[in-house]
Amino acid sequence: VQLQACGGGLVQAGGSLRLSCAASGRTFSTYIMGWFRQAPGKEREFVAAVSWSGKSTYYTDSVEGRFAASKDNTKNTVFLQMNSLKPEDTAVYYCATDPGGFQRDYSLWHYWGQGTHVTVSS
Repeated sequence: VQLQACGGGLVQAGGSLRLSCAASGRTFSTYIMGWFRQAPGKEREFVAAVSWSGKSTYYTDSVEGRFAASKDNTKNTVFLQMNSLKPEDTAVYYCATDPGGFQRDYSLWHYWGQGTHVTVSS
């Protein structure tokens, strides 16, 4: 499985961005998809995930109600809609996928994209 994330950029606080992650490989439609982020000097952390069917989503508390994860199996693409962005959302965002169930621990996810930078100015 190969993942290609894009959509990052510079945005003012309160603004929005939509990240996309295109996946290749036949297993996309049956794998859980996740978004993680890593700020400078900090450990990579879980942000959001969406089940293989797209019907279940999971979020870390700090983004609940502001971010929305979704996937389009017809396009092999997963999205992260980020609204009401805050300076503390600044990080490199990674998409990931795994054949197992939902896990918050990033070290348990098998496949990773290259990351896309998100910078939120105050």
